[in-house]
Amino acid sequence: GTGQGLRTGSPPRGSGGSGEAREESEDEFAENLGRGPLADPTSRLGVLLMQNDRVELNVQVAAAAKEVKLQEIQVFTQKGLYTRRILEEMGLADLQREINSAKTSEDLRVRRLGRELKHRQDWLREQVRDYVEKQFLLYADAHGFKLREELLRKVKLSNIEHRNFRLVQEIVYRMAKKLVSLHSRRKKVYKRGVLNVSRTLRNNMSYDGHIFDLHWKSVKVDRPCVFAICDVSGSVANYARFMLMFLYSLEEVMPKVRSFAFSSDLGEVTELFERNSLEDAIAKTLRDFGGGSTDYGQALLDFRKKCLSDIDNRTTVIILGDARNNYGDAQQSVLKELYDMSKRVIWLNPESRSTWNTGDAIMRKYTPYVHQAEECNSLIHLERVVGNLLRTVQ
Repeated sequence: GTGQGLRTGSPPRGSGGSGEAREESEDEFAENLGRGPLADPTSRLGVLLMQNDRVELNVQVAAAAKEVKLQEIQVFTQKGLYTRRILEEMGLADLQREINSAKTSEDLRVRRLGRELKHRQDWLREQVRDYVEKQFLLYADAHGFKLREELLRKVKLSNIEHRNFRLVQEIVYRMAKKLVSLHSRRKKVYKRGVLNVSRTLRNNMSYDGHIFDLHWKSVKVDRPCVFAICDVSGSVANYARFMLMFLYSLEEVMPKVRSFAFSSDLGEVTELFERNSLEDAIAKTLRDFGGGSTDYGQALLDFRKKCLSDIDNRTTVIILGDARNNYGDAQQSVLKELYDMSKRVIWLNPESRSTWNTGDAIMRKYTPYVHQAEECNSLIHLERVVGNLLRTVQ
């Protein structure tokens, strides 16, 4: 992920100016319209979205927010209401009419435009929702409200300001402690094993057939391994921060975790976590691997070279990232190898599903080779995913 501005990711890109032949982005769920020129948009919001002018878009969102009095937001549940009001102020109704009209047009260029506008409308909705969320957090801080745990569990991790990291870290530790408690009990029962009948009878002969001393068959089992591959580029760094924090807070019940970080080239950071405090290890990981242009294909090739021989049918591979690949080679054949050899491949994408295949995002190339693909961008999401993971890897 490489996006800057209102939120993670960039809008699907056309070539811009009025009258030029713009190329649409592919979408596996839409009618197969092929690649080719698009018609020019006619609605005010459609024109703005097709200009690819992030600065102007920021200005228009801020102006609409001021017009609908976003500064008066008081409770988190008003997020959806204010998101809708801002979009309406920006001209959502006219854009929607243009999209609906394009669906039935006989002009292929117009139908292509309609689909592209729908992609960008979905992207804009996420941008505005994030903007509203951030403004609410600023409002809560400015008015001296204590940021409640429930609020921080719900908001997108990318929207949490650095000054609140310590509080979020405390929440992560509490959530992890709860999961440790739950799964320690399960593990105790699971590890008892199978009753060794012959040994039990032999050792209880002196009790006239009464069973007092139970003996269990104990089998030494290699611990399964979890491989965590994290995109730590700017747009998704916060998600990686808190997922690694979560995984390494579960050492008592989690199988062996090997961690890898990348923007372009991938490196193993497992030893960093063994030799440093959790906080220092995460900071070093983000510093050492957070630069560079995101390249998922190269990261997969690096992982294959380093670890393919360590993958077996008891291995779980977790990939955290937005699959925004700067239009590079996806190398999905490497992911297929991991899929075929491992127990499970799980992809956690911090973006909303509606944006998974817009712009330079290539989730559609990876999803055939994962057992599970989840939207994961809040502590609540992380808690659910990690809880499910613990149920399957012990």
